[in-house]
Amino acid sequence: MIRAWRGLLPVVHPTAFVDESAQVIGQVEIGAESGVWMNVVIRGDVNRIRVGRRSNLQDGVVVHAMKDRYETIIGDEVTVGHGAVVHGCTIGDRRCGDGRSDRCIRH
Repeated sequence: MIRAWRGLLPVVHPTAFVDESAQVIGQVEIGAESGVWMNVVIRGDVNRIRVGRRSNLQDGVVVHAMKDRYETIIGDEVTVGHGAVVHGCTIGDRRCGDGRSDRCIRH
């Protein structure tokens, strides 16, 4: 589901895929040819979130940002593995995370 938050609607490139079970809300941008798979949550309610071109957010990934401090940027050609948590950080281009054991959290 793609929905607005306080008047901010996610921007999804026409070539990107967002599964119907995913939740994408607020200040979010998803780049060309990217995939957002089952039960992914991308919650742009407190800061900006950007998913680059040809990136892959696998099942159960949670992406959030830190209010008034850090946006979350996922670069181009990035794979974020099943169940990973990405919170208030930047993942550079052409990176791969292996899933449940991965936590990219900035405090």
